[in-house]
Amino acid sequence: MALLDASIPDLLRLLVVPVFGWAALRDVKTRRVPNRTWYPLAALAVVLLAVEGWQAWTGTAYETRAFALRTAISLGFVAPLVIAFWWFRAFGGADAKAFLVVAALFPTFPTYEAFGWVLPHQQTAVGVFSLTILTNTVLLGALYPLGVFARNAVSGRFSPVMVVGKPVSWSAVPEEHGRLLETPEGVTRNGVDLDAVRMYLRWRGLTLTELREEADRFRDPATLPAEPNPPGDGSVGVEELRADGGELEAPPGETVAEADAPDDDPWGAAAFLDDIDHGAYGTTPAGLRDGLDVLVTAEEVWVSPGIPFVVPLFVGTAAALTYGDFLFGALAFFGLA
Repeated sequence: MALLDASIPDLLRLLVVPVFGWAALRDVKTRRVPNRTWYPLAALAVVLLAVEGWQAWTGTAYETRAFALRTAISLGFVAPLVIAFWWFRAFGGADAKAFLVVAALFPTFPTYEAFGWVLPHQQTAVGVFSLTILTNTVLLGALYPLGVFARNAVSGRFSPVMVVGKPVSWSAVPEEHGRLLETPEGVTRNGVDLDAVRMYLRWRGLTLTELREEADRFRDPATLPAEPNPPGDGSVGVEELRADGGELEAPPGETVAEADAPDDDPWGAAAFLDDIDHGAYGTTPAGLRDGLDVLVTAEEVWVSPGIPFVVPLFVGTAAALTYGDFLFGALAFFGLA
């Protein structure tokens, strides 16, 4: 007996495991997964849908109906649900693309025989495997805030946002992922994105240390550089770019105020967002100003690191391919399924 026995399409589906594993590692380190990661899997999904669709069409009437129904649920329910999660910012862009690949690649349960076991072990009544992967991932992702809360509680770090955040030194902020959970008025769940802060600093050619050392000076929009740097996408580990670092140079015959340096734009936040050719993760001028006001004064700030959701997706997929469906297994354990 072969160590692993399965159909060729189901064997090809196992390629998602190393790809998702690599994407999870990238997500943890950089919160960035290249779009090209998903193209080969998407192409594979299209081919397998065509092959198995033809097999179902030429099979029995039951096989045809079962495949059509499960594919319709996967592509017509799971995929739109994932897009809705992304729209409401429950998922990041990479997470949504990965789940769309899952919806197309796993409309039905694969079947593997390994060491005398038939996997996945825990099947479901619906039989839509992409739905199993989605529920596994959401359940695993729900453990993350519980872990954050427990870690903060054990360390004696108490705050209204201790379920979703952690305190970090201001000096660590340039290397942190996530969102600031503070404003000058107090804690918030919707502070400025730290990627947007990095974009702003690179645009100005400043470091956070320099901004703190001369906060009063750099709060004045007249100190915006004459030729700002490209802001990039705010990712960590990018070499810092330097601008002229001097006062905004007004053309001969004009005052600084006439050279697009309005005095009602502290930090030049509005000028920054108007100048860049793409958004800054939903950041508004007011939100950016509040975040900068906190970062130039506080020694320690609360930051939400966010959930690198490709990580629970990787674990949830691996678990789905072996154990099966966590939710259905729990329901069956309590006699509810």
